[in-house]
Amino acid sequence: MIRVGLGRDIHRLEKGRRFLLAGVEFPSGKGMDGHSDGDVLAHAVADAVLGAAGLGDIGEFFPPEEACWKDADSMKLLAEIWTRIKDSGWRLVNLDCVILAEQPHIRPFREKIREKLALCLGAEKEAVFVKGKTGEGLGPVGEGLAVEAEAVCLLSKDRPEERS
Repeated sequence: MIRVGLGRDIHRLEKGRRFLLAGVEFPSGKGMDGHSDGDVLAHAVADAVLGAAGLGDIGEFFPPEEACWKDADSMKLLAEIWTRIKDSGWRLVNLDCVILAEQPHIRPFREKIREKLALCLGAEKEAVFVKGKTGEGLGPVGEGLAVEAEAVCLLSKDRPEERS
């Protein structure tokens, strides 16, 4: 059995916050606002894998109204989600991500982001790809007010009758 999942997240940029994508910190004067550490890429990936596994979304697992998740490490949250998905028999076939940001440029950090996501999801680095795009001056991303991430994944799992 195979399933596709799609995740998307957007966060406002604010001074005094860290700029994190998949736990990789970028040098920047602003970072993503959010109840957790604001890592839009980790959040989008979490929603993609949860959707593919039919388990809901990140807000159901880690509700933002619960104080215990304030400033939480989003990659640790993703790892916790992935453990549950993996334990139910799913494996990642591939993950493709797009990060929309005016600044900083994604390409110099792309390989490190791919490595961190692959490690977290128990996949080969070749199964994970990340692209950076700008907003071309349009909308909140283009105006440098926000960062957005989108992720699509393919999960597979043996059907019970296919297991030996």
